[in-house]
Amino acid sequence: MTDTVNTSARPTGISAITLFVDDLDVTKRFYREVFGVPVVFEDDNSAVFEFGNTLINLLGTTAATELIEPARVAQADAGSRLQLTLPVDDVDAMCKELAARGVTLLNGPMDRPWGIRTAGFRDPGGHIWEIAR
Repeated sequence: MTDTVNTSARPTGISAITLFVDDLDVTKRFYREVFGVPVVFEDDNSAVFEFGNTLINLLGTTAATELIEPARVAQADAGSRLQLTLPVDDVDAMCKELAARGVTLLNGPMDRPWGIRTAGFRDPGGHIWEIAR
């Protein structure tokens, strides 16, 4: 199969990821305290954090409904369909930091068969985060 997509039409990266959250204030506080990143934009419905070159936009579910219509916003307890991964220098040391910040791990730290060490946790909106080395 040949690649027929015009290279100027190809995406060059992901600039922003929008996560739908039920409680914006609680989730915003979690991101500030756990990740230590500042809010770069906020309004009544959202808070945006900068992770390197990627923006993570926390958007209240009431505003998310309008954004994605006619698609539906899933409930937080419906199960996870994504995982966001953050690279760290030392997974075990970061797990200790996370515990000190009140974060409960879902799993890890553990060595994965594909050669990396990981641990996972959930944010207040139900999104799964992984730290990896």
